[in-house]
Amino acid sequence: MKWLPRTLFGQIALALFVVLVVVQLLGLWLLLDDRGRLNYKLLAEYSAQRMAGIATVLDLAEPAERPLLVKALSVQPTMLTLSLPWATENIDGSIDAQNFASEARRQLAAGLQVQMLALERVDPLLLSLHPPPLAHRDKRDHDDDDKDESKSARGKFFARTYVAQIRLHDGVVVTFHHLLPMPSGDLPYRLIALLVLLGGATTGLSIWAVRRLTRPLARFTQAASGLAKNLNQAPMPEVGPQDVRQAVQAFNTMQRDVRRLVDTRAQALSAVSHDLRLPITRMRLRLEGEVAPELREKMQRDLGEMDAMIGHTLDFLRAGSDTEALVAVNLDALLDSVIEDMEELGARITREGRCSQPLKARPHDLRRCIANLLDNARFYGGDGIRVSVEDTGTEVRIRITDQGPGIPESELEKVFEPYFRLESSRARHTGGTGLGLPIAKAIAEAHGGSLSLESKPGEGVTACIRLPRRAA
Repeated sequence: MKWLPRTLFGQIALALFVVLVVVQLLGLWLLLDDRGRLNYKLLAEYSAQRMAGIATVLDLAEPAERPLLVKALSVQPTMLTLSLPWATENIDGSIDAQNFASEARRQLAAGLQVQMLALERVDPLLLSLHPPPLAHRDKRDHDDDDKDESKSARGKFFARTYVAQIRLHDGVVVTFHHLLPMPSGDLPYRLIALLVLLGGATTGLSIWAVRRLTRPLARFTQAASGLAKNLNQAPMPEVGPQDVRQAVQAFNTMQRDVRRLVDTRAQALSAVSHDLRLPITRMRLRLEGEVAPELREKMQRDLGEMDAMIGHTLDFLRAGSDTEALVAVNLDALLDSVIEDMEELGARITREGRCSQPLKARPHDLRRCIANLLDNARFYGGDGIRVSVEDTGTEVRIRITDQGPGIPESELEKVFEPYFRLESSRARHTGGTGLGLPIAKAIAEAHGGSLSLESKPGEGVTACIRLPRRAA
């Protein structure tokens, strides 16, 4: 899934957020459900108490007074009638009905009988629009009261209706049709706001904790990716959880071992290359004696190539080392100086763009990197070379474009391998050692940057150096 975060921090943060949202919604649902059940229980108890109170009043009243009391007490949500007989069938035996009847018996005086005929859920809207016609009321006397009650009923919400009967001591049956009001459907906004605030604070703290725990891993990834380019990078700080610290310690140890191995190899090769120059010097001195001119010229040329190869090898071994300190370099002045040297050798170079601010770099190494690229372009690139500089604020890009035959796409990466030489006219003219581009690439990467080539056969080559701006 493309929309999922790819980093460890993003995935953990997303998982925590989803879990928190689900838990909060589940908790809110359980809270509202318990709240509704509690309210319904309280309303049911109140209804049972009201029914018991009405039955007690009617039981104590004179028989002649009971019809008037029924008319007076028959108001929504409780409707009364004395005209229905004691039911002997269709008794509701559900658990809710039995519980409601038990609560009513507990409230009734001794000797009064109660039974539930129905306890069911009904449509609140239908009940509010069509109240059950159980009460026998005088329409002429109570038209205005009916209108007021109807308006009042429309404004209420009812979840259940029950029909119950209570038999008084003298055998009179009172039938109740009561509408249990449903608790208000309004959401508890203050509670929801509290849960949202709590969830937001928990999410924020969780994300902060995840960021703090995964930051060493991010640094570890960055250091591992940069190790191949710069063995001399600073060791990672050994912070974070114990597992991460152990991994960082192992990485720092590995970096020291690899750097020691590379330094040992470089020192050995440097010593061998240096020792080879002594016999070369002795051979040159001997050539000053009585040697045929043709043989002397050939031997001097071979010795010169051997000396150049040794020098390039030493340069390659030293490329990218931290023997030179980083200083603020005026890149424009450095480029102008290198271009001037190349123009003295016959190159025609066009300069474009400027660098807005000094760049922290190793001036000698950077000069060698640019000089190698310009030297390649001068030998293989035809009549004109274009040098362009682009300063983006975060990095400086130097592009060197020639007009030579180009390099096949399949060999653009191979040319950075030490001693690799193209088997084409681009390489036959040189007699080089195949170390110019590897040296330039090593220097660029030692600066935290990169060197890449772009080429199409017959359209020349563009070498692009990317150098990041370092903090002062």
